[in-house]
Amino acid sequence: MNKKMHIGFFTNTYRPTMSGVVRSVDTFREAFISMGHSVFIFAQRAAKYEDSEPFIFRYPAFEVPWANDYAFPVPISPAIDSIMPALKMDVIHSHHPFLLGETAASKAKSLGIPLVFTFHTRYDEYTHYVPFSPELSKMVIDRWMGRYLEKCQHVITPSESIKKILIDNGIEGDITAIPTGIDITPFAEADGRPIREKHKWGDNIVLVSVGRLAKEKNFDTLLRAAAQVMRERAHVRLVIIGGGLEEKSLAKLAEELGIASQVEFTGTIPYEDVPSYLKAADIFCFASVTETQGLVTMEAMAAGLPIVAVDATGTSDAVDDGQDGLLTENDPAALAEALEQVIDDQELRQRLTDGAKAKLDWFDRRRQAERMLEVYAQAKEAKQQNRHIKTKT
Repeated sequence: MNKKMHIGFFTNTYRPTMSGVVRSVDTFREAFISMGHSVFIFAQRAAKYEDSEPFIFRYPAFEVPWANDYAFPVPISPAIDSIMPALKMDVIHSHHPFLLGETAASKAKSLGIPLVFTFHTRYDEYTHYVPFSPELSKMVIDRWMGRYLEKCQHVITPSESIKKILIDNGIEGDITAIPTGIDITPFAEADGRPIREKHKWGDNIVLVSVGRLAKEKNFDTLLRAAAQVMRERAHVRLVIIGGGLEEKSLAKLAEELGIASQVEFTGTIPYEDVPSYLKAADIFCFASVTETQGLVTMEAMAAGLPIVAVDATGTSDAVDDGQDGLLTENDPAALAEALEQVIDDQELRQRLTDGAKAKLDWFDRRRQAERMLEVYAQAKEAKQQNRHIKTKT
């Protein structure tokens, strides 16, 4: 596509908040700009934060202290409304189905341009946060999501496994799996030696995992697996990078399992430091079962780490079992057994590392951005033909 595009991203979360969605928005934005396109971001207002990039439009928001400083946007802004027509956007790309996601749908309709939506989150996997029965919550979420999808010309899933879930649930129309992609260079070229020296890891085998410390990320399974591994391997350490509401309970579990001295919780660290931490480790381990794409797993592979992870959506799209990692059942004993294989067999570890490095081109963000531009062209055609996503709702 040679024509310069004007692309509008609507997201409930953006800098300074960091999440998989924010990283996806940033990654595609940077790739599109490098290719000569214009990207406008519509996001939540952030107190005491000033944007360094142009074309960031902020909606009012209120912060919720118990939600990791998450700010809920209020999708009302006469100032933004007055500016929007002058931006001459070709497509609106929504990254959430509610709040600013609804604004995205409304603006796409009023401006007569296509609406593309990325299905970043499996909302039905988060019903434990809702004070209703899981069955009722899932039914409500399914209907609500269905109504939103019907407003879209095209749906993006970050992985083929999520695309299959949508199709199996009766979603019909233009659905394309496009992973976020990453900037490979910082991970491939990072130097982990200063981190190993700083933390005094020496010759220990360091297992590393990255993620928000929340129930759905399944870190308790990872800790139980690590405890089994560490019973006969005093030289093994587990480093967990990330913060969240479950940090205290996970630290308590490590104490109860008798491995607290071998487990390190770093808390949230600056994203630019993550490549060095990954490079400093020996094996990346992951137990989450709610991923829509294996973004942190891809970053670990770009850093040259072999993967040992629970076989689940997102992760299984990034990892080829036996080639660049080992995938296991969602069970501490199974995860521990795979970790022991990779720890004890240096030849296997090197083979998986070589497999991870051989996949780097697949992760490239420009490659994925080019695929996204093709989707935008298809969405424009669908809009002209008045085609929308169809659901069973």
